[in-house]
Amino acid sequence: MPESALPSRPLAALLFDMDGTIISSIASAERIWSRWAEAHGLDAASFLPTIHGVQSVETIRRLNLPGVDPVAEAAAITEAEMADVDDIVAIPGARAFLEALPRHRWAIVTSAPRRLAERRLAAAGMPVPDLLVAAEDVARGKPAPDCFLLAAGRLGVAAPNCLVFEDAPAGIRAAEAADAAVVVVTATHHEPVRTGHPTIADYTGLRVAAAPDGIRVTRTA
Repeated sequence: MPESALPSRPLAALLFDMDGTIISSIASAERIWSRWAEAHGLDAASFLPTIHGVQSVETIRRLNLPGVDPVAEAAAITEAEMADVDDIVAIPGARAFLEALPRHRWAIVTSAPRRLAERRLAAAGMPVPDLLVAAEDVARGKPAPDCFLLAAGRLGVAAPNCLVFEDAPAGIRAAEAADAAVVVVTATHHEPVRTGHPTIADYTGLRVAAAPDGIRVTRTA
């Protein structure tokens, strides 16, 4: 990715999705969701790509399975995910990148419930920001822009002046709908991503500089 692809202007704040963006919990999530899919007669291989980037309850609700309570099923999946964190790891370079940011100028914006988000961050040894927007904080999850608009508002900035780091289509659409700039993180992608946004494999080639007029993100090489 050429450096010119990154926003050259100073940014008011950086907003980060969690799973697949700053940590990798894909193995845990896919183990649990595979078991759930098989128990409900679904083909796990075709179902798994649909789970990423959206709230668990919405994933289940859109299947419209007879006799299935999406809220109860999502709660059970969350409990299973809380117990399965042994192989959750940070995306390379993510911890150092986050720790270089002013704490009042970044947030995590995730579709995971808050308890699960905090559990996974701890398992990966990642810093917890002053602001974490989780599933229960918004009525409409990604791809609606509500979560990013809420995060920007709580940081006291406008969403169009933010840079969002995302990995999943639903989150990318949410950031676009919030009129924020977007960088797509491809660390956990199985196939090349097709996007008009700049992409990064991880954070090892990025540098951040905070100044009174805002934050600038550049590549080191």
